[in-house]
Amino acid sequence: MMNLKMLPNQQPDENVVLFLRRHWFAWAKLIVSFTVMTMVPLVSAIIFWDKLSPWMSHPVVGPILSMVASIYLLGIWLVTFLEFTDYYLDVWIVTTERVMNIEQNGLFKRTMSEMHLANIQDVTSEVNGMIPTFFKYGQVHIQTSAEKLRFEFKNIANPDQVKETIIRLVDEDKKRHGDIGGAMKQAEPMKKPA
Repeated sequence: MMNLKMLPNQQPDENVVLFLRRHWFAWAKLIVSFTVMTMVPLVSAIIFWDKLSPWMSHPVVGPILSMVASIYLLGIWLVTFLEFTDYYLDVWIVTTERVMNIEQNGLFKRTMSEMHLANIQDVTSEVNGMIPTFFKYGQVHIQTSAEKLRFEFKNIANPDQVKETIIRLVDEDKKRHGDIGGAMKQAEPMKKPA
């Protein structure tokens, strides 16, 4: 886990306000899927053992069926491990100066992005569906002044509160450092129509 006292490029007075991971329900869905994919073949083998046992005792078919079942179960374990790694290592950090987006893609690829609070133009929270509404999780989208740069916090708990916290931090940052964007707009001379 990242040491939050030693963030990369940390400013002297920068403090972590939010440390976010995906909601636990995202992991719970993975556990349910893993359980179903593991238990259905095992329960089917137990129920239909009288029909399956002659095949299992066959000198050629039995080892092949055992190998296929082993590959299937190992594949489920591997996919579950990869999904858990992705779930656990995807992190969003909001500080008093910036927003950091750390995404794990597979086992050996990690992408880390950051944006200063002064660059944030819009923050939107989104909760879609009955289950996300019930469990209070959803997405938060952060749009910068650049047209294409957009951070997305996926399946995080309490997205409305996270949005409000980020908006508050942006306002505090503007007061602390001055509204650079607003000052630039006021400094531009007005153009006379031709």
